[in-house]
Amino acid sequence: MRRATADATPPGTAAGRPRSGRLGVACVVFAFWATMAGTTAPTPLYPVYGEAFGFTPFTVTVVFAVYAFGVVAGLLVFGQLSDQVGRRPVLIVATLLALGAALVFLIARNLAVVLVARVLSGLAAALVTGAATASLTDRMDPRARVGPATLALFANMGGLASGTLLAGILADLAPDPLRTPWVVMGVLSAAGLLGVMVSGESSAHRSGFSPRPQPLHVPGEIRSDFLRSAMAAGAGFAVLGVLTAVTGLFLGTVLDETSHSLTGLVVFIAFACTALGQLLVRSLKPSRALPAACAGLVAAAALIATAMFTGTAAPLLAGSAVNGVATGVALGHGLGNITTRGEPEHRGASVSTFFAILYTMLAVPAIGVGVLIRETSLRPAGEIFSAVVAALSLAVLISLLRPRRAW
Repeated sequence: MRRATADATPPGTAAGRPRSGRLGVACVVFAFWATMAGTTAPTPLYPVYGEAFGFTPFTVTVVFAVYAFGVVAGLLVFGQLSDQVGRRPVLIVATLLALGAALVFLIARNLAVVLVARVLSGLAAALVTGAATASLTDRMDPRARVGPATLALFANMGGLASGTLLAGILADLAPDPLRTPWVVMGVLSAAGLLGVMVSGESSAHRSGFSPRPQPLHVPGEIRSDFLRSAMAAGAGFAVLGVLTAVTGLFLGTVLDETSHSLTGLVVFIAFACTALGQLLVRSLKPSRALPAACAGLVAAAALIATAMFTGTAAPLLAGSAVNGVATGVALGHGLGNITTRGEPEHRGASVSTFFAILYTMLAVPAIGVGVLIRETSLRPAGEIFSAVVAALSLAVLISLLRPRRAW
């Protein structure tokens, strides 16, 4: 039934009001989860691609970095698109891109095609993150026991975590490890596409398409906290990026462990614990959250360096978990500052800038590690990288212990 105010709202906006039914919420959550799952599915398959296409470790890190740069480009160019044209069209495009990426991976026979698939995955992730989070906010009561932010966190980090584990299990059990995971990912993306097509538009207010990139903005009123949070979370993202790119290589060449499921498990733990850290930050005092995150990042770097030095898997699993929790705390602290202390008129640009920094940190160190592996070998490269992460985290921690000054 239409409300009396329906005629005063823009045409074509789901009867002039957001749809908030459980089916619509479920469809958006599933589409978000499926799209993000597809972005980490290649992780346990990189060693297989290396054998099939002659990938070097450096090539693998470049393939991963292409995805992260695709996310950054998508955030900067299309960050406001769902506000301009509506949530549903952007979600449809995002799930179409995810489906396209799965199909391109399915037919891939060389490096160039794999790179195309990774670009499509990066753009899909950039589009779905903002549009799905905004759609859930439109549809749900923020006072609900499980609010839209929590559901968005579950879909985002849950997809990143489960995609790599699912692909690893399929690669171990299926007869064709480079094809079967992408058939499953394609089916999941197609189901997500169908869901968002039938769920209806959730936004009643659209500003109209404007082809302008999202401007970068570091909020002056919280610049110190913003930069410290970005550097700490960025250090954690750098570890996530390297784990995603080279865990399979480490397990295969150092431990002689060929299980794709184990590779998926390491990265699953890292992303699942990142989600846990974002939930945990709510129970920490703001003054303690970032120091705790920095201390956790130093401990994680020490554990990962130990794994490289000793050639054992247990410290790697523990380091993945600790790094995930610490990264989640730093990420949650930074976003909390932006949303509660930043100027509302610049909030969207500040969030986009924050994530652009994080995804750049996800990509660039992975390439650096690839170069180090090419010049030395995997184990010393991992040890050097761990030392750099620890040093960056310590620098942020020391700055927090000193008297506050404007940056």
